[in-house]
Amino acid sequence: MHNPPGVVKLPALFIADVCKKSVMAAVTLSVDLGDRSYPIHIGDGLIDTPELWADAIPSKAVVITNETIAPLYAGRVRDALGDRWKADIVLPDGEQFKTLETLQRIYDVLLEQRCDRRVTLVALGGGVVGDMTGFAAATYQRGVNFVQIPTTLLSQVDSSVGGKTGVNHPRGKNMIGAFYQPLSVVADIGALRSLPPREYAAGVAEVIKYGLICDADFDRWLGEHIEDLAERRADTLISAVRWSCANKADVVAEDERESGRRAILNFGHTFGHAIETATNYTRYMHGEAVAIGMLMAADLSVRRGWVELAVLTRLRTMLEKAGLPTKAPEGISVDRFLELMGADKKVLDGALRLILLKQVGDAVISDDTPPDLLRALLSDWLG
Repeated sequence: MHNPPGVVKLPALFIADVCKKSVMAAVTLSVDLGDRSYPIHIGDGLIDTPELWADAIPSKAVVITNETIAPLYAGRVRDALGDRWKADIVLPDGEQFKTLETLQRIYDVLLEQRCDRRVTLVALGGGVVGDMTGFAAATYQRGVNFVQIPTTLLSQVDSSVGGKTGVNHPRGKNMIGAFYQPLSVVADIGALRSLPPREYAAGVAEVIKYGLICDADFDRWLGEHIEDLAERRADTLISAVRWSCANKADVVAEDERESGRRAILNFGHTFGHAIETATNYTRYMHGEAVAIGMLMAADLSVRRGWVELAVLTRLRTMLEKAGLPTKAPEGISVDRFLELMGADKKVLDGALRLILLKQVGDAVISDDTPPDLLRALLSDWLG
């Protein structure tokens, strides 16, 4: 991707914000998957703009959210849906609840409400809600429609786009799931104003990822605007979300089911998922673990002689400015960490595949990392 911020693929829609104080441009992108293509709407106040998204819902809708988000936005979504609203399902909040047991609660309500195959599930929340709602949609009566309304930065730029759905297993993250695309994605940056600083920062990690793996222009832009992004400036946010989504949409359109290039989107994730699993999904938010994982992957890229040490140093500085952790947790043995990495979904035919950097903006899938080099890296990071 080499488009400057503000350049869009489809004409902008001009929508008054919630407070009617100003008018902001809502950017609309498209994920190109043939007859399963869908729009990504990005702007301020979109939850309260039903003609943009709710009118696309063909029949009754069930809103799936969590205990934190429901008091903030569920009422507004119900108002937008009008007589198409059927029920709310409010789940506990947290990665530790991304399980088959929690998923069962969704099925229970859908069956109690006698929802048929015309129902649309509306995912209102962060990545956990979106992943579980998408998996429920993929499996309830063998498939129903769903819409993503991501309310965290991480979910707006990453998990809501691309159709990855699923739940965790005690032995590995996202090990049970399906590829299943939504009807649309509605990324309302107004929702990001209510995020706690730590949760917002976790999303910035995924934003930084896109520049590193496939877009050097975006990486340079982020280097100049990381402070503005950390301060949640609206214009910077819209540009960052748009640029991130455009990059992900292009990769997904090329490789929907991660049989090839899409795997680069997992930069830092094999290390990060091992950190999450080792700490029982309670110590780190996903983006925080990914931030550490990206540093470990960048360090390995340096040790392989592919990028300069300056790339690692610059990445560490950007993550620190965003308020993200840059040190791995103590108390995990190298053998345990390798065991957890070996359980990752990206292992293929027993070979550990890592996403590394050849240069900024150019990530590669590597399955030939020398074991001694990987052990040395982990020994240094795990202390």
